[in-house]
Amino acid sequence: MNNVLSCVLNRCARKEKCERSSEPRRFASDIKQCVRLSVHPNNISVSQFSVTLVLEAHNVPELSAGVNCTFEDLAEMNGLVEGNRIKCSSPAEKEMPRIIVDKGDHQIVQLYLKSKETGLAFANTSFVFYNCSVHKSCLSCVSSPYQCHWCKYRHDCTHDPRTCSFQEGRVKKPEGCPQLLPAERILVPVNVVKPITLRAKNLPQPQSGQRGYECLLTIQGSEHRVPALRFNSSSVQCQNTSYFYDGMEMSSLPVELTVIWNGDFSIDNPAHNKVHLYKCDAQRGSCGLCLKADPLFGCVWCKGENRCTLKQHCPHPENQWLEHNGINSKCTHPRITQITPLRGPREGGTLVTIRGENLGLEFREIQGNVKVAEVDCTPIHEGYIPAEQIVCEMGKAEMSQYTGNVQVCVGVGECRPEFMAKSSKYYYFVIPRITNLKPSRGPVSGGTIVNITGSHFDAGSNVSVMFRDQPCTYLRRGGQWLTCRTHGSVHGYGNVSVSVSIDRAHLQKDLQFEYVEDPTITKIEPEWSIYSGHTPVTVTGTNLDIIQTPLIRAKYNGHETLNLCQVLSPTSMLCQAPELPISLARQQEVPERPDEFGFKLDDVQALMALNNTNFIYYPNPEFEPLSVSGVLELKPGSPIILKGRNFLPPTNSGNGKLNYTVLIGEKPCMLTVSETQLLCESPNLTGRHKVLARVGGIEFSPGVVHITSDSPLSSTAIVSIAAAGGLLILVIVFVLIAYKRKSRESDLTLKRLQMQMDNLESRVALECKEAFAELQTDIHELTSDLDGAGIPFLDYRTYTMRVLFPGIEEHPVLRDLEVPGYRQEQVEKGLKLFGQLINNKIFLLCFIRTLEAQRGFSMRDRGNVASLIMTVLQSKLEYATDVLKHLLSDLIDRNLESKNHPKLLLRRTESVAEKMLTNWFTFLLYKFLKECAGEPLFSLFCAIKQQMEKGPIDSITGEARYSLSEDKLIRQQIDYKTLVVNCIHPENEKSPEIQVKVLNCDTISQVKEKILDAIYKNVPHSHRLKASDMDLEWRQGRGQRTILQDEDITTKIEGDWKRLNMLAHYQVPDNAVMALVPKQVTAYNSVNNSTVSRTSASKYENMIKYTGSPDSLRSRTPMITPDLESGVKVWHLVKNHEHGDQKEGDRGSKMVSEIYLTRLLATKGTLQKFVDDLFETIFSTAHRGSALPLAIKYMFDFLDEQADKHNIHDPHVRHTWKSNCLPLRFWVNVIKNPQFVFDIHKSSITDACLSVVAQTFMDSCSTSEHRLGKDSPSNKLLYAKDIPSYKSWVERYYSDISKMPAISDQDMNAYLAEQSRMHMNEFNTMSSLSEIYSYVGKYTEEIVCSLEQDDAARKQRLAFKLEQVVAFMSLES
Repeated sequence: MNNVLSCVLNRCARKEKCERSSEPRRFASDIKQCVRLSVHPNNISVSQFSVTLVLEAHNVPELSAGVNCTFEDLAEMNGLVEGNRIKCSSPAEKEMPRIIVDKGDHQIVQLYLKSKETGLAFANTSFVFYNCSVHKSCLSCVSSPYQCHWCKYRHDCTHDPRTCSFQEGRVKKPEGCPQLLPAERILVPVNVVKPITLRAKNLPQPQSGQRGYECLLTIQGSEHRVPALRFNSSSVQCQNTSYFYDGMEMSSLPVELTVIWNGDFSIDNPAHNKVHLYKCDAQRGSCGLCLKADPLFGCVWCKGENRCTLKQHCPHPENQWLEHNGINSKCTHPRITQITPLRGPREGGTLVTIRGENLGLEFREIQGNVKVAEVDCTPIHEGYIPAEQIVCEMGKAEMSQYTGNVQVCVGVGECRPEFMAKSSKYYYFVIPRITNLKPSRGPVSGGTIVNITGSHFDAGSNVSVMFRDQPCTYLRRGGQWLTCRTHGSVHGYGNVSVSVSIDRAHLQKDLQFEYVEDPTITKIEPEWSIYSGHTPVTVTGTNLDIIQTPLIRAKYNGHETLNLCQVLSPTSMLCQAPELPISLARQQEVPERPDEFGFKLDDVQALMALNNTNFIYYPNPEFEPLSVSGVLELKPGSPIILKGRNFLPPTNSGNGKLNYTVLIGEKPCMLTVSETQLLCESPNLTGRHKVLARVGGIEFSPGVVHITSDSPLSSTAIVSIAAAGGLLILVIVFVLIAYKRKSRESDLTLKRLQMQMDNLESRVALECKEAFAELQTDIHELTSDLDGAGIPFLDYRTYTMRVLFPGIEEHPVLRDLEVPGYRQEQVEKGLKLFGQLINNKIFLLCFIRTLEAQRGFSMRDRGNVASLIMTVLQSKLEYATDVLKHLLSDLIDRNLESKNHPKLLLRRTESVAEKMLTNWFTFLLYKFLKECAGEPLFSLFCAIKQQMEKGPIDSITGEARYSLSEDKLIRQQIDYKTLVVNCIHPENEKSPEIQVKVLNCDTISQVKEKILDAIYKNVPHSHRLKASDMDLEWRQGRGQRTILQDEDITTKIEGDWKRLNMLAHYQVPDNAVMALVPKQVTAYNSVNNSTVSRTSASKYENMIKYTGSPDSLRSRTPMITPDLESGVKVWHLVKNHEHGDQKEGDRGSKMVSEIYLTRLLATKGTLQKFVDDLFETIFSTAHRGSALPLAIKYMFDFLDEQADKHNIHDPHVRHTWKSNCLPLRFWVNVIKNPQFVFDIHKSSITDACLSVVAQTFMDSCSTSEHRLGKDSPSNKLLYAKDIPSYKSWVERYYSDISKMPAISDQDMNAYLAEQSRMHMNEFNTMSSLSEIYSYVGKYTEEIVCSLEQDDAARKQRLAFKLEQVVAFMSLES
């Protein structure tokens, strides 16, 4: 054996190099001879110090030189050697804190033995420090693998049971822990006073001085404490209380339940018992839904009130309610609301789905009781949803039967009229037919998409297509077409017959589909491309024309890329080479062969990877910039030389030619290509032009050329220059003489200025340094603060009202129609008739066009009419969309006829159509807002609010230290300090104090707002206490309490300026205790501990009453509120800029206010992530698995169709239309006004910052180039660097949407119908119609006149019908 192993106390070495290697156990040549170490005890608590540890070592040499024990790099001490035992002590108290870290209940540390002889460690073992005190519950404490005990009465986990107050308070086993036992479902109806009794074990009896038991229920984020009674150690009861939760979306709500005692000692709940609160009437609007509820709920259907309720809440006698399994348990008046499909073949077999109300509670009640158009329909057990849905299979109909309604009788035995339901819609029997198919041939391997035409293909429930005896996979269908995908033929080449089955109807016609030989590829030319692909490749082969969408493919490193081919003839096609899927980082300078290269031709597998091809990829051409600055100066006619490499790929057949295009501005230039240069004959241009080079899939701009024309000087110019030169010399001589005299005086002034400059410079440097440091810390703080906050979305109705009718709180469309009783019947008749007219497209279009033609019909009226019409059509969105498309189409025609620039379309709300479009998106994007875009928008709002509040905000001018808006930036140095105040919860004084960060320069109102924000962190704004209703009370020692106010008798007044009180004014220290108390009647305050009499204080308060909340002050210049009597002006942090209150001597201490603009950058940097997240969510087509809203794709396709119709092919115009349609009309509104979507309060500084973000958002959607200079507005300069990348996101977004498959009208209508159904009853239609009618009253004659001139309206006698409406509405009898 080689003598290279280990000197035990040192290192790995040859034996002869190991000193004293002959001594026993000095040299280990076998793994069994290595030192092994064990330690006893092998774990101790972090609160035990200097414990003696005994280490036992095996295979250890003689250690007379001594050893040290080392706990990693934390502590080291001397070891006492006794034979093969070594005694060490654990770390002392002062070394221990370095070991305690927040890593759970233990930390493993390596314990090393070090030889004093060599100074090196020769053995080690693991040692554990455990920390019992991290366990906050009994079960986790005693289940710990370490020596942890639970002190029941101290609610504490410790390693030393002696510290527990008394013997019976010590718990070591889980079964001794106080805990709740598993309970059956605990059901509590809302608003019913009821106790909750819980079984438990080992419940401690509170000792003297300890508080009793309470139940803590967390309902929708807010805590409810209920007193509880401990009966004995095994039973506790939450006292009689009623509970409530918001909303009718959930019929029951599981609520976390915690039993606590002594304020915050919680009893373990290992079974996770929850209380289930429930409402009988939530989601149970019909008798059937009520009776199918869980019997344990005890819900009954109260006939007198027509609602689902608890038995005790139904005021009528027993025979007036229905209950599950009771004597009266059958719901009367079943109702059918929906039938699908509405058509089917006579042969039967169609599965008809019937939805409605009260459709029986058991399957046997409807079995055999369903008829569709007089034909028996057999219910299917699997499709039956009690009370709500029946799925039945149609029987065969006779030839004489054509149509009829659906009848359902609920019950066993004879059918009584009150248990019979008839549908209002009819079911029709149809005869589907097939007429043609296209294409009629395809490859034998399959994969062809075949389109079969005929009639009534949308009838029935199940479709299948057979090619002879083989299925063709069904894809989609419409009324006159269906598509399927062929499989590979099992019978080889030749014709096969085609048949279609719709349910039990088999359709046949002698249609044939021919399977022909698969295509083959014989030649590819050229056999090369560049990494980025998109170079032309000519492909020769056979049968290429039978493929519908041929694709060329390449595979490399497991990634596949595809590109398109265009079939020219059966034997040739032209393809664009696919790119090589190689990452940018790995693009080498050598040619690469793909792992696979071939074609995707339907399902033809043989050509997916060609074996006989030598296709090769060469490196991409690379361009160098035109110059270091990016701008190349040229004379007209000079050639432009673009330098680079790889311009000519080194193909086998000599140099390969690539197709280059170089554009100077918009104009192409003539090119000469060499390996490293492109020579471009510049077109006849002058001025600055961007250079753009395109080749394959690459587009690159090497810079800008600046072409300047020569202008030789004329002889008169030369004479003038000479004369001016002579005069200049005379002036210089004169100036030098004057300068000599002046210089002595200026030296003194210069020294004085120099000192002021140095002073200013050091302050500027300090300001920039501060801004940089803030930027680094703020981003981290913000992202950690915002995690996990709930998002207070507004419900659908409030959200739509805020967008449709901004600023109107209680709009009539939310209330019942208010009409005097004697007119009610007449008016309702009139409005119903008017509603039918609104649902007539000819009338509605004529009505809108006529209103828009009236001079007195203002912009505001247009918006109002558009919103009212949309509230009426909320339940008929398919119709609303059709009308909107007509109006938009008209608008586009008018826009183009009036020779306006096409880009102005949809820019401003000047028509009903434009506001309707906004409202349409508002309705259809609510779900998208809730699921996707709402979260980043809310995060941005919170981030802005938090960032603004980190620095001073002037409560009068609304200016802030942190701002994105130059207009709202405090442009001077404000010294301030951050304080932490401990706040007592205004609704629960006993709960722990809440720490709130405030600034010593905050006014008292600002402090109150910050405290309320902290206390009600996740509570919607409308549910909070209002700051104006509360007073701020500072609680000092010895029970001294002081009310702090913005203005009181201590307020400082200097000259005609009065300054609002701040925390610094009252000298509030850090960690002060504050409480919000209900508003006092009179202002009182201690002035040097002497109390002002109430009368004088209230008199003074009336005299100095100061009005105006910070939020109402939106003006850009500070609003100064002079006192009515004394003419005193109020200020907070900055006085009005126009007031020259500065003394002359202050000049040196002032700084150029522009220096503070760097703070805009710091704020922008802090908020960048949140702005990026929002823009990225809005401008991407895939969102965490949920698809792009159909409305966006549908509307963009509509605009593209309109552009095609009008031959508009300018991509900028199309881009602008889309930007004006969605981002401008919808998103900008939402970004500027997040209060439309969330229940929040928006302050003026937040509003100013959101306006900057919204402007950036609009700039990102624009196609025009922004030329920026030092005079550009600061908000454009602030985001100048980001806008190009945002623009690329927008372009990619629009491009991705246009590439998505078009949405069929059928799918869109289904989607719109679903949206209508979900929000059916949000608005009061009668009230909306009444509001719209007010415009009819105003312009009756004009509307009637328009209807009489319109042919289609005349045919339907619409003018007469409108006059009927007018008659009803104006009748006074």
